[in-house]
Amino acid sequence: MSLFHDEENGPSEPIPGLPERLPEGETILWQGRPSAIAMMFGTFRLRWVLAYFVIMTSARIANMSANGGTPDEMTAVVFSSAVMCVIAVSIIGLLAWAMSRAAIFTLTDRRIVIRFGAALRKYINAPFAQMESAQLKRRSARIGDIAIQLDASSRIGYFRLWPFARPFTYLRAQPMLRGLKDAEKVAALLARAVREYAPDKVTVNNIEQSPVKAPHDLPEATAPA
Repeated sequence: MSLFHDEENGPSEPIPGLPERLPEGETILWQGRPSAIAMMFGTFRLRWVLAYFVIMTSARIANMSANGGTPDEMTAVVFSSAVMCVIAVSIIGLLAWAMSRAAIFTLTDRRIVIRFGAALRKYINAPFAQMESAQLKRRSARIGDIAIQLDASSRIGYFRLWPFARPFTYLRAQPMLRGLKDAEKVAALLARAVREYAPDKVTVNNIEQSPVKAPHDLPEATAPA
């Protein structure tokens, strides 16, 4: 399985989320999709968009008030801004939903595979043998991201990875599992798999080790809906 794979109108996936069958003996530990809500706030910076509309509308109202604007004129400005804000949020929501539905994250006992692309299917194959580190960033009690640092021989362009690239890592882009539900459980599975397959090569950061005790303590593998 190549590091990066594009597929347009190709054959159906032998396993959902994978462009080809796994080698004999390799096992899927977990599969899932990103949260559309998390992508709205994380990928598309919805808070920034909302803040923009609030700041720009407030500035216009303040300017109109200082220059003798009427209440009806100010109401019209607020209404038009609200309509534009709703349109912008709707577009962002649609994009986030489409991208989250098209994406499937797969964790096996030897690699991470990210399938994404609403129009053109793309795959990122990150074997533990080509990974240097993985880092969990918690965004809420359950939601988080896992960024993957590949070795120097495995360079991929930032915009080729987007939206599943760690922000601002332009020179050495890092694939990222964005908007993970139960992110700590997925990170615990990754930590255990890394310890068993490549304990001296891959560093796992910001992941609590205490939950990883024995197979029965780990979350069961789940298929994407």
